[in-house]
Amino acid sequence: MILSRLTLPRFVASLCAIAATWAQDVPDSSAAYTIQLDTVLRHDDGEWLWFHPRAAAMPGLGKDGGPAILLTLQKHLQKSDFYSGLHVMRSDDLGVTWSTPDPRPELAWQDEGDGVTVAVCDVTPGWHAPSGKLLAVGIKVRYKEGAQLLDKPRSHDAAFTVYDPRADTWTPWRMIDTPERDGKFYLVSPGCVQWLVKDGGDLLIPMYFRGPEDSPFAVTVLRCGFDGTAISYIEHGDELSLPVERGLVEPSLVLFKGKYYLTLRNDVKGYVTTSTDGLHFESIRAWTFDDGEDLGSYNTQQHWLSHGDELYLVYTRRGADNDHVFRHRAPLFMGKVDPERLCVLRATERVLIPERGATLGNSGACAITPTESWVTVSEGIWNDDARKRGAQGDTYIARIRWASEE
Repeated sequence: MILSRLTLPRFVASLCAIAATWAQDVPDSSAAYTIQLDTVLRHDDGEWLWFHPRAAAMPGLGKDGGPAILLTLQKHLQKSDFYSGLHVMRSDDLGVTWSTPDPRPELAWQDEGDGVTVAVCDVTPGWHAPSGKLLAVGIKVRYKEGAQLLDKPRSHDAAFTVYDPRADTWTPWRMIDTPERDGKFYLVSPGCVQWLVKDGGDLLIPMYFRGPEDSPFAVTVLRCGFDGTAISYIEHGDELSLPVERGLVEPSLVLFKGKYYLTLRNDVKGYVTTSTDGLHFESIRAWTFDDGEDLGSYNTQQHWLSHGDELYLVYTRRGADNDHVFRHRAPLFMGKVDPERLCVLRATERVLIPERGATLGNSGACAITPTESWVTVSEGIWNDDARKRGAQGDTYIARIRWASEE
């Protein structure tokens, strides 16, 4: 059935109790952008939280020829990395109103038998202009009684679904068939990544992987084809490794002024590298500020935004009067990157989303229009101390409104 925009259940953020909106419109020193912070959902009942909200714009499919926006998210079920099936929200008016979270049956848990359920988590949606389809990429995860299972090859796997916006249909989750299923690609995880569509329609999908032994994860970028229905593996690039704790995970990729930039999570600190083709990379280096001090971002993801001649990093870090926050995952910052020195310019750092005791590390970042980009995140509330500090289980959109078009 084709959904009518007129019949979708909607609520206006400013009028709904669970969607209280507040804004901070303070220009930065270079007047590059302003920030408006919206709360689009609120939920905290001690049983589950909304988590991993990430948005993608579908050009020309919204009101008055503007983009329609899909926001994917799921329930965190209050056990470590234990998630529901995928839910979807839609806005046709740049986020003024939203449909309520829709638990699409095609994207729900699957029953593997013997008490094992399969979900797909850490999902990132994105628009594929050549086909006019939206893709969502994430990690297949197997659970038993809420605990992750790693006893079989591809217990973590590269999952994708395809959305046809004109028919309003999603395909069931499918897997990208990469080689060496029993070898180095025993576990394959394109989770919480920013992936890209090349001009010809091929995909560059960063992911992390390891073999059957309990070794540190490594990172590579998959080049894949997409024919409008299925993603097919073509090749993968350099295998980047770091023998520190759990290795390198949750990579995100951006193309900026003809060069590819890759940011990487590690338990001890974040890392960055560059490439001319998106597959073959320079040696990784630790993220720092421009004064040479460590950025202080560790054991959580970072993401990119670019606009015109400027490149930005979205991150959390130590040293922000936030020792009470789990892994210092709040507040959520954005700072301008020096693309040659590969460092964050300290004077440009701004708080996108303030800290209220909850974590803000599992975020998403994307361009919506030529003059607006979004950073999306939900509050992770893991104890009563976060509630006492003001956390309410909010799902945020930080609207970055650029002073000029891209």
